[in-house]
Amino acid sequence: MCSNLPFAVPHRLFPVEHHFLDLGGARIHYVTAGSGETVLLLHGNPSWSFLYRKIIAGLQDEFRCVALDFPGYGMSSAPPGYGFLPRDHSEILERFADQLSLAGMTLMVQDWGGPIGLGFAARRPELVRALIIGNTWAWPLDQRRVRAFSWLMGGPVGTTLTRQFNLVPRFFFRRGFAQPVEREVRDLYLAPWRDPRRRAPAVIAPRQLAAASGYLREVEAGLAGLSGRPALIVWGARDFAFRRAERQRFEAVFPHHQTVIYPDASHFLQEDAGEAIAQQYKAFRHSTAS
Repeated sequence: MCSNLPFAVPHRLFPVEHHFLDLGGARIHYVTAGSGETVLLLHGNPSWSFLYRKIIAGLQDEFRCVALDFPGYGMSSAPPGYGFLPRDHSEILERFADQLSLAGMTLMVQDWGGPIGLGFAARRPELVRALIIGNTWAWPLDQRRVRAFSWLMGGPVGTTLTRQFNLVPRFFFRRGFAQPVEREVRDLYLAPWRDPRRRAPAVIAPRQLAAASGYLREVEAGLAGLSGRPALIVWGARDFAFRRAERQRFEAVFPHHQTVIYPDASHFLQEDAGEAIAQQYKAFRHSTAS
């Protein structure tokens, strides 16, 4: 357990154990809570492991919860030359799982955690017994609106405005919650982005919506090897990014799925509906026990 954190996190808001792990020059921050079967929780852009605070609180009495920050996110640092690309994060995730000897796990993915985590799961299917799939995707995005968003947020305008005014994180944390978030909580979501020198990953991620098509095709091709896994699909109905079409596509890929739609949750459904998701997973896990 580590107490020397880059910024203060009140224990009452995030009652977990903090750890750091060195992986090939990256210093990876991760949190743990509870004991039992592992649930590995993956964030996307521009969030960090704090996003899972409610789900961890709801699961830790029955499961061992593990959530990491990808390099450049949260409290994790990246080595020189790290690209902050989804493939890079997925490879780090695989090394992280091996270092911690994680196996027989349930993997929860949302936003960029989807392509990152499902890419890892397809390469190492023996480690993953089940999936929790939040608002995300796992294939190339060719829609015009996505490419326009990628160009705006990940291009020169987004880069300049994020460096100077923290545009991308502020945009997502303004649009991504359907329920009121207290000021102290919102400040903690933004805390990793206070230093302008750390803001590059927040811009690279939207650029990769269009630029990572090659990696996303690999992730899509790998879904067939995971299709037999039980999948709990949890979906925020008020998400501005991933909507019914993406949810239905996952439902078609995973025949052994259960879908729960949260009408009052948005993109960051872990914050909007975390307590309910935790209880739903407990019931789902018990129903699929073998």
